[in-house]
Amino acid sequence: MPRVLLDTDTLSEVMKGRDPQVQRHARRYLADYGPFSFSIITRYEILRGLKARRGTRQIAAFEERCRNSNILALTDDVIVQAADIYADLHQEGQLISDADILIAATALVHGLTLVTENVAHFRRITGLDVDSWRAP
Repeated sequence: MPRVLLDTDTLSEVMKGRDPQVQRHARRYLADYGPFSFSIITRYEILRGLKARRGTRQIAAFEERCRNSNILALTDDVIVQAADIYADLHQEGQLISDADILIAATALVHGLTLVTENVAHFRRITGLDVDSWRAP
């Protein structure tokens, strides 16, 4: 199993704990590598949803998860990589959201495999290693 960056959908599923396959992968990853890594964009996407629902208990659990994880910031290297991704996808007529581009750029800059449930969506990005923890 390679070192990974969790996409928002995967981190959300890890926190919900409903999918046994995802939970097995998560436990194995934590045992092999220690803390999860995810983008500051993923932190924003999850936190905004929890705050919109006023999920006080879930917010507290998420904040604890964040304290025990590696949250990767948007750096100039990430922004430059994201602009390159945008240009490539724009030329191909295959644009995805800016948030997803920034998450993918974060994975590329840090040399991490992106774990997502939207594999087909992210496979359009040249050089990005993509995996799913729901796949057998």
